[in-house]
Amino acid sequence: MKKFMNSVDTVLTESLDGFVAAHGDILVLGDEHKFVRRKALKPGKVALISGGGSGHEPLHGGFVGHGMLDAACPGQVFTSPTPDQMLAAAQAVDTGAGCLFIVKNYEGDVMNFDMAAEMSEGVMKVVTNDDVAVENSSYTTGRRGVAGTLVVEKIVGAAAELGMALPDLKALGDRVNAATRSMGVALTSCTVPAAGRPTFEIGDNEMEFGVGIHGEPGRRRDTLKSADAITEEVCTAIADDLGGRAKGPALLFVNGFGGTPLMELYLMYNSARRMFEETGVTVTRSLVGSYVTSLDMAGCSITLSLLDDEMTMLWDAPVHTAALRWRM
Repeated sequence: MKKFMNSVDTVLTESLDGFVAAHGDILVLGDEHKFVRRKALKPGKVALISGGGSGHEPLHGGFVGHGMLDAACPGQVFTSPTPDQMLAAAQAVDTGAGCLFIVKNYEGDVMNFDMAAEMSEGVMKVVTNDDVAVENSSYTTGRRGVAGTLVVEKIVGAAAELGMALPDLKALGDRVNAATRSMGVALTSCTVPAAGRPTFEIGDNEMEFGVGIHGEPGRRRDTLKSADAITEEVCTAIADDLGGRAKGPALLFVNGFGGTPLMELYLMYNSARRMFEETGVTVTRSLVGSYVTSLDMAGCSITLSLLDDEMTMLWDAPVHTAALRWRM
C-alpha cells in the first residue's frame, strides 16, 4: 500500500484540518472534528445536514456551503459518523427553522441519524436509495444510496436557500430521489488505509458490474468489456428500472470512483448520453467528475435524474462549495 499519510490513526483529522484550512473563507471545523459547517449561516433558513463515512470525498464535506449543505459529519473511513456528531452539527447550524437530514441508505448511517433526530426537535429526514444494482447488500436493507445523493443535496439545498419550509423540502428531496437512478462499475478495488490491502481481489481482465461505493459486490463479476458495452448494460438497467418514465429532460451525471482519469469519464459520458437519447431521454443538464468516490478505486457510476421545470431551476441556482460552484 502506497498512500500519503503520517499515521493510519490521524489520516482523517489531518485531512479535515487541511480541508478547512484550504477553504477557510467558507468553512468552519466543529469541535473535536465532529463536523464541518458553513462559515456564514443564514438566519431563518432550514439547515441541511448530511454525512457518512470518509473515503468518498468530496462527498459530503465538499458540498457544504451556499446553495447546498449547512453541515456535514465525517465518520472514519467507510464508517458511519456517530449520533453525537449529528446532534452537535444540528445544534451548531439550526437558526430556528429546523433541520433536514439527508442520509444515504446504509444501515449505520440511517440508525445513527435516526438516533440524533430522536434527541432533537424540528428534524425531518430524506433517505437516498438510487442504486439499481442490487436490492440488498452487506451494508443495507433495500437499495444503496450512492451518487444520486449529490443531486438531492444540490436541488434541495437550492430550495432551502430560497426559503422553502421544512416539510416542503422533505417532499422535494423524496421526489428528486424517486426520479434518480444510478449504477456503478469497478475496474479495481479500493484500499482502506487501516486494512492496508485491497478490499477485494479482481483480475487484470475482470470488472465488477454494480459495485457499491465501499467495494461491496455488485450484480456479477465479468471479463473486461468495451466502454460502449459497459455503458449499454448500465444505461439499460437504469432505464428499465425507471420504466415508462425514462424520457424527457434529464440530468446525466458520470461520476468517477477516485482512480479514473477525466478522459475516460468523458468518454463514458459521451457513450451514455448517446444511448439515453436514443431511447427518448433529452439530456439537458450534465455533470462529469469524481464527486462520490471510493478512495482509489478505478471505475465510475452513471446517474440519471429526470427533471421537471422546478428541479431544473434549482439545479441551475448558484452554489458555492469547495467541490461544486457556479453562478447563473
